[in-house]
Amino acid sequence: MASVFSLNNLSLHFSEKPLLDNVSLTISDGDKIGIVGRNGAGKSSLLRLLAGLDQPDNGSLTTRTNLTISYLPQTPSFPKGITITEAALLCCAKGHSEEDSAAAFEAQTLLTQLGFKDLKQSVDTLSGGQKMRVAIAGALCRECDVLLMDEPTNHIDLEMAQWLENRLASFRGTLLVVTHDRYLLGRVFNRIFHVGLGKVDTYQTNYAGYLEERAQREEIEAATLRKNRSLYRKELAWIQRGAQARSTKAKGRIERFEALSGKIQDKPTEETVALKSVASRLGRKIMSWEHLCVGYDGTPLCDDFTYTLLRDDRMGIVGSNGEGKTTLLKTLCGEIPPVSGIIEKGDTVKIGYFSQHCPPIPEDMRVIDAVQDIAVKVYTPDGDLSASQMAETFLFHKEMQYQKVASLSGGEQRRLYLLRILMAAPNVLILDEPTNDLDIETLNVLEDYIDSFQGAVIAVSHDRFFLDRITTHLFGFRGGKLVPYIGGYQSFLDDLEADRMAAEPVVKKAVVKEAPKTSAPRFSFKEQRDFDTIEDTMASLEEKLAQLEKDIEANASSYTKVAELMEEQTKTAAQLDEAMERWMYLQEKAEEIRLYKEQKK
Repeated sequence: MASVFSLNNLSLHFSEKPLLDNVSLTISDGDKIGIVGRNGAGKSSLLRLLAGLDQPDNGSLTTRTNLTISYLPQTPSFPKGITITEAALLCCAKGHSEEDSAAAFEAQTLLTQLGFKDLKQSVDTLSGGQKMRVAIAGALCRECDVLLMDEPTNHIDLEMAQWLENRLASFRGTLLVVTHDRYLLGRVFNRIFHVGLGKVDTYQTNYAGYLEERAQREEIEAATLRKNRSLYRKELAWIQRGAQARSTKAKGRIERFEALSGKIQDKPTEETVALKSVASRLGRKIMSWEHLCVGYDGTPLCDDFTYTLLRDDRMGIVGSNGEGKTTLLKTLCGEIPPVSGIIEKGDTVKIGYFSQHCPPIPEDMRVIDAVQDIAVKVYTPDGDLSASQMAETFLFHKEMQYQKVASLSGGEQRRLYLLRILMAAPNVLILDEPTNDLDIETLNVLEDYIDSFQGAVIAVSHDRFFLDRITTHLFGFRGGKLVPYIGGYQSFLDDLEADRMAAEPVVKKAVVKEAPKTSAPRFSFKEQRDFDTIEDTMASLEEKLAQLEKDIEANASSYTKVAELMEEQTKTAAQLDEAMERWMYLQEKAEEIRLYKEQKK
């Protein structure tokens, strides 16, 4: 397969920090590559190098001649006063002038598909998600050999994310995308690049294979390190014994020992974020709202929403861009008044609001000052931590704490913003698109943190994996109302699809002879996880019941102990019954999925 890009000992530095250090790799025609890595590791810099916007400090980058490249930046910006059509054309790949009219027509077609009705609308009136949609239309409106996209799913809603996923899956050229969207990573790409510690590790597999292979590589490296250290101890003992009488040490063995000494050091590893639980005490009354109507300037966006928030609630909210998700969160936080309705909040409630767009922090402010501006120290289960110690748990090391905020990458600034929120020790978290710009490792830690958070969580997100992972209740905007969805985001998407089918003209339906298409049956994230583990869970519960039966017999003379064991036995039996019901449901659904796939063959 022909080479598109060839990197040879390429290096790129940001200040004293090597983003790329002697990287050599080849990208071939038709590759679909997902790029992952820690915030600030150099993912965006790699894309800019490939797009020809930056130059390496050392090494070489060879690009195939006559290559047409389309590049979507992480945060698109447009001149003021232009229309959305003009803005889209600014983002399209360079081509021949005779192709401009075709590109303009395709841009308008894509803008219409992406939900824009007025193609002469000023770009100044758009939200962040709408600007990203305009930029996506521009990046896709002209045929290109290479498509480079930096976090394309940031700020766009679930429906548009699925539309983009389908477009990228059918793209015939070479595709490189920086993304943290784990559904997109799992369904589009056949290669994964992991950027970190100045290196680019390549994996000739999809995202699931990458996770497995990366874990295997780490195990092999650990085993090799243990072997080298064991061999080093033996050789060190031999060296320390000294030469025997009338003999000298073998020169080759000494050289091997010296070479071995360089192989027993721990390989530099990417540190993980450690989110500390710093929630304040929360009383019995949390929040409730009745017949809530929210909007701007008296114009309602969401009407008649009633709900009582409980201590351990994990509420997810989904909907299209502009339907009122952010307005609802700002209303619940008290930033804007409701159009009508009542919001009641407990006396001990302390809200931490993580906004979709980070509030500006003075660029000349140091990182440590930005943290201390919220609190000098906080209480955690591990004891009191200073602002500096908390910053270190968020990977802002002491030398980094005295850097200016302006020197941080977009993801690092997002992480700093999250740290500032948690420094205030909230007991109700309201999160507006928290996954934007955060790397996958930080997302995993954030999801685990939410699991253990001692308080309620309300989250607006377009990240389908994140929603399935953390939410117990999901509400979707439908016609100015918030509708509950028990089946997660897939139920919401199925509802949208049913509405689209119902809205098709009657004449069109009469022409089509085939039965209306229904969405393919499939497991949600939670259902797939349960399907993989439910039998082990049932076996564990059966073993526990058997052991409880033995314990009851062994403690027959102790009434108190038997009563405790019998209560535990009743609870365990109920858990087993529930698990068996879940198993039966999952088996039925698995059979439904199997039959559907067989019919499609």
